[in-house]
Amino acid sequence: MSLSESRPDPEARSLLQAIGASREARQDIALGALALAALEAPQASLAPYRAHLERLAADLRGLVGEGGPTALPVEEAREAVAHVLFGLHGYRGDQESYDDLQNANLIRVIDRRKGLPVALGVLLIATARAAGFAAAGLDFPGHFLVRLDSGGGRAVVDPFDGARALDAAALRALLKQTRGADAELEPRWYEPADDKDVLLRLQNNLKVRLIRAGSFDRASEILDGMLTIAPERARLWREAGMLHAHIGNIRTARAALEIYLERETDESARREAAGMLDELSRRLN
Repeated sequence: MSLSESRPDPEARSLLQAIGASREARQDIALGALALAALEAPQASLAPYRAHLERLAADLRGLVGEGGPTALPVEEAREAVAHVLFGLHGYRGDQESYDDLQNANLIRVIDRRKGLPVALGVLLIATARAAGFAAAGLDFPGHFLVRLDSGGGRAVVDPFDGARALDAAALRALLKQTRGADAELEPRWYEPADDKDVLLRLQNNLKVRLIRAGSFDRASEILDGMLTIAPERARLWREAGMLHAHIGNIRTARAALEIYLERETDESARREAAGMLDELSRRLN
């Protein structure tokens, strides 16, 4: 079910629906991010951006050489990926205008060669994988990181800082910045995130900033894209119901909450949603 009345590029919508129908941990993460970006710019053609992704992968394959990537020590692999993205192609973290919405839209990130950690991380993951490396996002608190595996080794790298490798001390310091002085590293933050979760984290950056700015209609469109790629996530339907109720789209809010009730298993949460549905029904009468 789509809650939006917009008509994005059919290719983009098809790509997003394919991700939504999949239950695989790995997706074509960069194409998914491009398709989500196209929801905000339906006039944009994806073709030149696809070509750019292919160029990044070809440059990395050329740098790695015929020996193949899997035998490379992980530090050499990290240096190769960093050289292509942040050297040859000039990407960087946007520290000057971090909250600019363009930093979470992959089309604009490619145009401007700068973005948020998760947007740059999507490019890093896609480029590394296309050249044969194992790469995945980490759902690290407060700052998106990438795990790179090669030659029997593993590195955690910061896509916002030129793919700099972070050791345990650096990771602990980064964690304490967002979780407080008593926070300590946990094994779960080294586990790879599903690509769908990475894409949701990318879009959540846009949604949160739009809500803070009072742009609730645009935030609902972002949420519609999130629902397209993750219709099984109950919490997104609840969020859609709340957001549409806030902007006065009562029938749409009710439809979203009804789907939420179908997917939610927690009884207390279901009772709360049922109460919201009753309230929305009274507002229609």
